[in-house]
Amino acid sequence: MASLTIDFFHDVVCCWCFNISSRMRDLAAEFDLDVRHRTFVLQASRDEMAARWGGPEQARDTILGHWSVCRQVSDRPDLVNIDAMRAAPFDYPHGMTAALACKVAELAGGQSAHWDMFDRLQRAHLTEARNIADPETILQVARDLGFEAAAFAEAFDQPAAARAVEADRHYARTRQVRLIPALIVRETGTRLVNGPREDLAAQLRAALRIIA
Repeated sequence: MASLTIDFFHDVVCCWCFNISSRMRDLAAEFDLDVRHRTFVLQASRDEMAARWGGPEQARDTILGHWSVCRQVSDRPDLVNIDAMRAAPFDYPHGMTAALACKVAELAGGQSAHWDMFDRLQRAHLTEARNIADPETILQVARDLGFEAAAFAEAFDQPAAARAVEADRHYARTRQVRLIPALIVRETGTRLVNGPREDLAAQLRAALRIIA
């Protein structure tokens, strides 16, 4: 039995989630954590992107400014490729297509498959500057991870994935999650504060002391 269950709310397009995901992978092994992945789509369509950020170039400039800050405190700043995304020939992508892909992976292979899909899509987005709002990019990543392309594409178009994303959205509201990344220790209700690996480890040790 896992020592703690952590609800991890994230969006593939979120650079801060990229920093936290790799740290949580290490900590999950060290502390025997059960990490439950929750999609949290910041903007779900081009229209929502426009409403939040204005025009496409304004969105790109503002978001890449966030990337720059995030890269300064990343454990792998070499993987945050701002120049490539700035030169990318598509509008900065929304996160819904990638969230659906993560849920298709989860429905097929559980939480570990969700995490593998999430991390691989983040690499496609942040490092390779690929358009993760394009279903073809999603299918290429799915094939890379060993999914059968036709079956994955069929599942992607079924309502179960969309229902799973909506269920995560509802769950986020019940936990009053408004910002991501969000990490909530289910046993205590504690919200971990985003920070370096050792800070997160100290918070996990404190949570374990509470339930001991």
